[in-house]
Amino acid sequence: MTTSPSQPEPPALAAATAMFVEVLVVGIGTLAAGAPLLIALIGPATTAKFVSAADSPLVAGAALATAYALGILTDRAADTLLAPVRRRLRTRSFPSTSTYAQARLRLAEIPVFAAQADYARSRMRICRGWLVNTVALTLTANLALARYSFEHRLLVTAGASALGLLTAVGFYRAWRSLTATSYRKLAEQTTVTGSNPPVPAQPQPGPALP
Repeated sequence: MTTSPSQPEPPALAAATAMFVEVLVVGIGTLAAGAPLLIALIGPATTAKFVSAADSPLVAGAALATAYALGILTDRAADTLLAPVRRRLRTRSFPSTSTYAQARLRLAEIPVFAAQADYARSRMRICRGWLVNTVALTLTANLALARYSFEHRLLVTAGASALGLLTAVGFYRAWRSLTATSYRKLAEQTTVTGSNPPVPAQPQPGPALP
């Protein structure tokens, strides 16, 4: 059975597409962080030869596949790194893992709220992945700058380090805010929708008047 262009995209397909894009966005950052490291290792002269030889569709396809694979690794590494903070934020809204799991199950029954939660988790994954990418990119950029001789190298290195630090802090604060808000909204939405409002008492027929 095919889906006509006027029909909405199936939820499973949309979720899979969003996940692919998230992983790719994170992986591109990881690949970009690896480029300065490669420059630092092979030196400026070899880098110039490599750049001229890398301009081909085959290399572009291989870079895209590599970025996706690196995105998976970076996402898992970022999740493991931030797991203690995530668990502390979750306990503010859910006293135990079982209550959180039950809330997730109740939320899945409400498509509108579930879509909002998926969008929030998408932003959280990108923020946590780019937190790791920013730290790695700052370190590898400093290594690459050390291989080149140019004026004001110390000033440029300090500026790049400060920019990287500020960006990493920004990604961390964004991830933390999104995570805390997501847990709070999940608790509120599932509490409201999971509780059945009391049914007003129906008037009982009384004895007929004489």
